[in-house]
Amino acid sequence: MLNPANHKNHKNLRSIAPSLSPCLRGSKKPTNKSIMSAPLQQDHYKVSVKQKDENAQYHAGRGAQINTRNRFLKTETTKEHIEGIDDWEETALPTQYIEQESKTIVNTVESPDVGMSYSMNPYAGCEHGCIYCYARNVHEYWGYSAGMDFEQKIIVKKNAPQLLRKFLMHPKWECRPIMLSGNTDCYQPAEQKYRLTRGLLEVCNEFNQPVGILTKNAWILKDKDVLQEMAKKQLVSAMVSITSFNEDLRRIMEPRTTTAKQKLKVIEELSNAGVRMGIMMGPMIPGLNEHEMQRIMKAARDNGATFTAYTFIRLNGAIKLLFHDWLYKNFPDRADKVWHLIEQSHDGKVNDTRWGVRMRGEGNIAQMVAQQYKKYGKLYGMNAEDWSLNTSIFRRPGAQGKLF
Repeated sequence: MLNPANHKNHKNLRSIAPSLSPCLRGSKKPTNKSIMSAPLQQDHYKVSVKQKDENAQYHAGRGAQINTRNRFLKTETTKEHIEGIDDWEETALPTQYIEQESKTIVNTVESPDVGMSYSMNPYAGCEHGCIYCYARNVHEYWGYSAGMDFEQKIIVKKNAPQLLRKFLMHPKWECRPIMLSGNTDCYQPAEQKYRLTRGLLEVCNEFNQPVGILTKNAWILKDKDVLQEMAKKQLVSAMVSITSFNEDLRRIMEPRTTTAKQKLKVIEELSNAGVRMGIMMGPMIPGLNEHEMQRIMKAARDNGATFTAYTFIRLNGAIKLLFHDWLYKNFPDRADKVWHLIEQSHDGKVNDTRWGVRMRGEGNIAQMVAQQYKKYGKLYGMNAEDWSLNTSIFRRPGAQGKLF
């Protein structure tokens, strides 16, 4: 059952729309110094953790606060006896990297509405801890929970670059773009230690294999040299995920991602290096961040982004329970309203499995977001270019290139 919430502070949900510049075409991109020194426009409300139960333990720095049941396991461990409550307190667990030798790295994507045909993910699980992440459900296939386990137990596919090389050498592979980070972020903190994404990019550059990248971590700048080299051959396109300029919200909704300022710096630095850059605004959550779409798009455009995408919040599988727990712990003053707005956008549910509808939602709120996206995308000149990754120069080392 949903707990009743106090609606006295619903006025805090009103957005402060940024004023539009009267001369958009003549604006200049700010320098790195101005990006990092200029304050981003914030909402006028502060986000703070407000627990319903004062005795409950909140795990700062983690998105999920509980471990949901794994639907594939026949048994589970639960805590039920109130007399043992002193034994319930759990210390913050460090991230555990589970190294393994995988059998495959490139996966076929059958979903028709995600914009990719193939993907590869060097890591399973993600320390970024985004509470809304659809990849959480996949962690159950590995025998773990979609909750805190997803953020704390990271599976490292140590032989990923070798597997990609083997895959690309197969004579039946006809070059198609591959999405790097189709499921979990390839530049999550584990990359600082293992550098598997770097290895994958080096293989792609060697074969002239085009890739798309989606990340919300500034660590991608460490690979600027290889990205720049691939960009010259039109082999790479990158998107940075920006969901909010409200740092209080970002800090609890996606706790181990980089700040919005750093994300804008990534866009500017890589676009100046010749890499085609875009932004992913997802998910848009009514009552939390959907009103920020315009200023995110404008700031991204000012820093070199040329294309955009967005998704509307949907809570499938275990994410429904995880997001509900997170929402009512952090936003007791507006949790009911946010939850019901999500339901209104999915035909009375918080999830929709219909192709073409599940990622965009339906109803008045979802339509309003879609209209904003279309209007401001056109206003800021986003998605106007005719551009695609180059698949014509793919070659296998040692093999003669195709003439026709």
